[in-house]
Amino acid sequence: MNLVLLGPPGAGKGTQAARLAEQYQIPKISTGEILREVAQKPDALGVRVGEYINHGLMVPDDIILELVWRQLEQGAAQAGFVLDGFPRTMAQAEALDRFLSRRSNTDSPGVETLDAVLDLEVDEDELIRRLSGRRVCSKCGASYHLVSRPPREDQRCDRDGAVLEQRKDDQPEAIRERLKLYHQRTEPVLDYYRAKGLLHQVEGDREMGQVARQIEQILEQRSQSSGAGSRVSVETSHGDTDQTESRPPGTDH
Repeated sequence: MNLVLLGPPGAGKGTQAARLAEQYQIPKISTGEILREVAQKPDALGVRVGEYINHGLMVPDDIILELVWRQLEQGAAQAGFVLDGFPRTMAQAEALDRFLSRRSNTDSPGVETLDAVLDLEVDEDELIRRLSGRRVCSKCGASYHLVSRPPREDQRCDRDGAVLEQRKDDQPEAIRERLKLYHQRTEPVLDYYRAKGLLHQVEGDREMGQVARQIEQILEQRSQSSGAGSRVSVETSHGDTDQTESRPPGTDH
């Protein structure tokens, strides 16, 4: 099962991607998580990525592609994957087609294809509420939300007691800039996958369990319409034996 989850920052991609990865036993590849891990390193790449994140800017395609390819080339991703927040630009989408083409050892782009692209739609005011309430442990990086997932002790991490911090890109002004950049760069990608018949809009404003059920229904419908010989049909029928409920609400990148 090859899946892409798109949606603006704070849409809940991380929660749904983790659920799908568990259900289909495939790796979740989150560009947000990868970039934050890289940004913590003291090398030149870490400093560069950290500057983009702290200013609420999109990281350039060349960096993103290098990091994603490293993950997709690992053995666990050969049987399928969930891409969380990638691709976000046309250059990334076209590069992913070429990558899958090379991996399937053919000259025709898209022979190894994506099974579905899921776009989580959430109102902008709700996104700002979700993101501005996020807090991150200054020591271990654990994530909290002041409303939906507060720490047991005010502004202190449950794991190690360290002070919780608000990331610079989670402040309202930075959030608005992130959303503006996201829509500018990602709308063409949505059109691209819509033209391929892969795009499905998901109402991300709903409760996480309801969002999960929407996604399940979409994948079931694609399985039924794809035919017995298709990649989706084979792998979804295997996954249907595990009708898990959605994971507890968390935060997204």
